[in-house]
Amino acid sequence: MSPHSQTHIAAVILAAGQSSRFGKPKQLIPFRGKSLLRGIIDAAAEADCSPIAVVLGSSRQQIERGLEKTDVLIVENRNWQQGIGTSIQAGVRHVIDRERDVDAIVLLVCDQPFVDAHVIKELITLRKKTGKPIVASSYGETLGVPALFGHCYFHELLAINDTSGAKSVILRNRERVTEVIFPEGKIDIDTAEDYKRLTDL
Repeated sequence: MSPHSQTHIAAVILAAGQSSRFGKPKQLIPFRGKSLLRGIIDAAAEADCSPIAVVLGSSRQQIERGLEKTDVLIVENRNWQQGIGTSIQAGVRHVIDRERDVDAIVLLVCDQPFVDAHVIKELITLRKKTGKPIVASSYGETLGVPALFGHCYFHELLAINDTSGAKSVILRNRERVTEVIFPEGKIDIDTAEDYKRLTDL
């Protein structure tokens, strides 16, 4: 890549889950004036990620209706019930088949309400500064998403176990990982009680 060429960073948003513990699609619940899913889409767009792929599975048609006025790529994961790894595989495959010059992919989920454009930009900036091919978020004494993976790790993401998340790739390659301190990353929404605590803040 020439020093004058623009780094091409895509985003894959994992939003295929059933939200069984929440009782309804948490992708659509409101937070700070927009749905959780729309919030993370807007954050990725503001951080100049392109393309932005959203992996849908459960309640796909209902969720997709809310994305009609966006430029996101909709990726249907018909195997979503087999685990989050299937959504990672589907999203990454769709992006790299469509965009051959993608240099890195940021993996995001829609139930971490405090992920914003600043967090995503920090992942991208730290990769440029350190040259490390993986940049992960550090919270709760672990590493996880949001996380950026350089193209040399796309093959590992495509080969991920169906039930494994991105953390498995991060921890397996720990020496090639740099981290962004993001304590709010440990806050996610799994239940109605989680959501109530969040909106009561």
